[in-house]
Amino acid sequence: MSKVHLFKAEMTCEGCSSAITRILDRMKDKGVESVECSLPEQTVRVKSTLDADTLLEAIKKSGKACSYVGKSS
Repeated sequence: MSKVHLFKAEMTCEGCSSAITRILDRMKDKGVESVECSLPEQTVRVKSTLDADTLLEAIKKSGKACSYVGKSS
């Protein structure tokens, strides 16, 4: 079952959010359904069947500091 996870990520420009989105988009065949990055809020919202730790490790591959906030609605 899909859950929506919320992460905080240091993003300073569109390039930062695009990098995170690209990484997570590559995981669509593994369970990622949608990705929404918000530069003003410095958040990444991911709807996925994957667990938060797996998603967090993927976001860290962008080189941006990030942390898990919790489940979102």
